Amino acid sequence: MPHPDLFSLSGTRALVTGASRGIGLTLAKGLALYGAEIVLNGRHAESLDAVQRDFNSAGFKASTAVFDVTDQDAVIDGVAAIERDRGPIDILINNAGIQRRAPLEEFTRKDWDDLISTNLNAVFFVGQAVARHMIPRGRGKIVNICSVQSDLARPGIAPYTATKGAVKNLTKGMATDWARYGLQINGLAPGYFATEMNQKLVSDEAFTEWLCKRTPAGRWGQVEELVGAAVFLSSSASSFVNGQMLTVDGGITVSL
Repeated sequence: MPHPDLFSLSGTRALVTGASRGIGLTLAKGLALYGAEIVLNGRHAESLDAVQRDFNSAGFKASTAVFDVTDQDAVIDGVAAIERDRGPIDILINNAGIQRRAPLEEFTRKDWDDLISTNLNAVFFVGQAVARHMIPRGRGKIVNICSVQSDLARPGIAPYTATKGAVKNLTKGMATDWARYGLQINGLAPGYFATEMNQKLVSDEAFTEWLCKRTPAGRWGQVEELVGAAVFLSSSASSFVNGQMLTVDGGITVSL
């Protein structure tokens, strides 16, 4: 029979990348509510320190780890320092990501490289560094943040869709290689959520009208609605779930 603590994260430690705002911050708070100790990652110490103070004031156990997820050496050193000084990383929320928009024929090499570096390379760098510590322990949860653009495309964001499609398949590859060691690696794919990254779209009345008509649920998602899926993929409730992409999108990907 299922245990009543199936979704509890008590006694676990979660590293959340890109945790100072947006989806990363919301998922960090959600995991903390379910009992996880949170390690907040980002590049800017001031922003992370402010978040940590808020977490500690709310009674959550949280610390910061400042390193650039696009720098593999910094990632290896940063993850090793967490493991050494704070204890094992039980959960990784591989969230850090950026967006760049432009017609594909005008897309610059720099914007392409930035997207690949942050949205794809970093997922591999952090996932691999954390897995190297998880594998000897025979357990661990990795949740890679994918997107509905892992499967779909829209004008002006072709390189972004390329990175998110790659993250979906990288997730499958991680599961194929590491499930044998007791790890569960899955993807969480948000649809259209009202975040800072999407603020221009949220403010665009024509786009919002289109989105609400296109989405069966008839509205933008609120980031708090991602927490349940993240907790499921981070907890023992998903002990035999591997290499999957859990889409939270109000139905947009299942309806024409």
